[in-house]
Amino acid sequence: MRDLFDAAGALRDAYRGVDWAATPLGPVESWSPTLRSTVDLALNSRFPVTLLWGPTYVLVYNEAYVQLIGDKHPGALGRSAIDVFGEIWDTIGPLLDSVATGRGTTWAENQLLMMDRHGFAEETYFTYSYSAVYGPDDTIEGVIDIASETTHELVDRRRLALLSRLSDRLGHLEHPQELDAVALGVLRESPADFPDVAIRVPGSLPPGQDFALEPGPVAHLRLSTEPDATFVARLSPHLPLDERYLGFVRLIGTALSQALSRARQRDAERRTAELERRMSESLQRSLLTPPPKPDGLDIAVRYRSALEQAQVGGDWYDAFELPDGRLTMAVGDVTGHDMDAAALMGQLRNLLRGISYTLRHFPSRVLAALDDALHGLHVGAFATVVLAHVEREGPQGRREVRWTNAGHPPPALVTADGTVTLLYTRPELLIGVHPNAARSDHTIVLEPGSSLVFYTDGLVERRGQSLDDGLGRLVDTLAGRPHRTADELCDHLLEAFGPTSEDDVVLAVLRVHTLEQWTNSRS
Repeated sequence: MRDLFDAAGALRDAYRGVDWAATPLGPVESWSPTLRSTVDLALNSRFPVTLLWGPTYVLVYNEAYVQLIGDKHPGALGRSAIDVFGEIWDTIGPLLDSVATGRGTTWAENQLLMMDRHGFAEETYFTYSYSAVYGPDDTIEGVIDIASETTHELVDRRRLALLSRLSDRLGHLEHPQELDAVALGVLRESPADFPDVAIRVPGSLPPGQDFALEPGPVAHLRLSTEPDATFVARLSPHLPLDERYLGFVRLIGTALSQALSRARQRDAERRTAELERRMSESLQRSLLTPPPKPDGLDIAVRYRSALEQAQVGGDWYDAFELPDGRLTMAVGDVTGHDMDAAALMGQLRNLLRGISYTLRHFPSRVLAALDDALHGLHVGAFATVVLAHVEREGPQGRREVRWTNAGHPPPALVTADGTVTLLYTRPELLIGVHPNAARSDHTIVLEPGSSLVFYTDGLVERRGQSLDDGLGRLVDTLAGRPHRTADELCDHLLEAFGPTSEDDVVLAVLRVHTLEQWTNSRS
């Protein structure tokens, strides 16, 4: 007869070490065909499976099940589940009895079981199903348990939610003395991870030591040295003190430490804000070079800094000619309003210019390459961008424009008769969000005398007003003014919207020469 335990893998010796004759199952040779076939099925499965056989639920399990029961193995093999799982029997016993008496399969999802598998009552979670195993005479011989442990998934989810709530609350911390009330209030919402917490000033760690774990268990984590402050947390006795747990404690400490540092720096930041605003604006203006002057086109650009010093940041425009004669125009806005945003704007603008000039492909391909470059070079920039290619002059001075839009406000088309259309397209992701973001191109033909207006959201957004209101106002401001030059359109828009923006404003207007201008240039 084939050795039933050949498929047991690393458990082969453990199976052969059990005196099966001394168990309620009896010698292996006497096992019923149903038991033998079910054991063979379990041992050949890579999913955790255990059999609970007979009226005392004798345990027979496979190699994958061992990791679920920890130190209970190998002693659990061949023993009654009533003895092995006594600490959770009040939960699982009624379920097993229900199945064993023919009342159908049971299912439990993410069930909490306080299991003693490493010498203490451990918080564990399992998804499992008990099903009856019938013999040839339709009597139930045993129960099969197919299980998966979800402890890490659920505990990690709980910890991430706590860390998210803590980070959100700490983001509004203005003064160091608020840390106790804000942070400890959030942390005490999770007694399963932190039965007790405190922040001590002065701290409780000796100089040069940033972390300590003492019996209890109690963790001490240094937050700062000026003045000395320590986060003290009583840890759960129902969770293993593994790197997942201690790493989470360190993450909490890092969040507290960073919040404390930020609160201490707020005053210094306010004192330096004006200097930073001036430096940001200077950097921006140094990058916003005069536009080219291609034949048959007028281009005008404007940059106006925000009224509020904290809002100066990453708005930009660019216009340059490619070697094949096409004109490239870009208007964008890097997220953020500080010196970092201005610096990132410079990096992004230069990358976009270089990729455009080298690739010489459709705008969508250029932005896709820019996404890839930002990801590969680890440039942490997110920006809205409209990138347009203006083709060389066509019949009667017409110009085909091909553009792509990465989350930016729609360009405005002003036709020769004064009609205004906002060029809405299907929304696409900002630059920098995903290296494989979908990008698409759109085309339009500009007739002589038409203008195309690019702008950043600082022109149309106002506190207390919707974006739709601002865009409607833009259309009304441009309507009926077909004969204005590109410069006149820029000045008119800035005057009409007034110097009240809380954000930078960038304008770039492209105007195709009128048919009369086009004819005169060729005479």
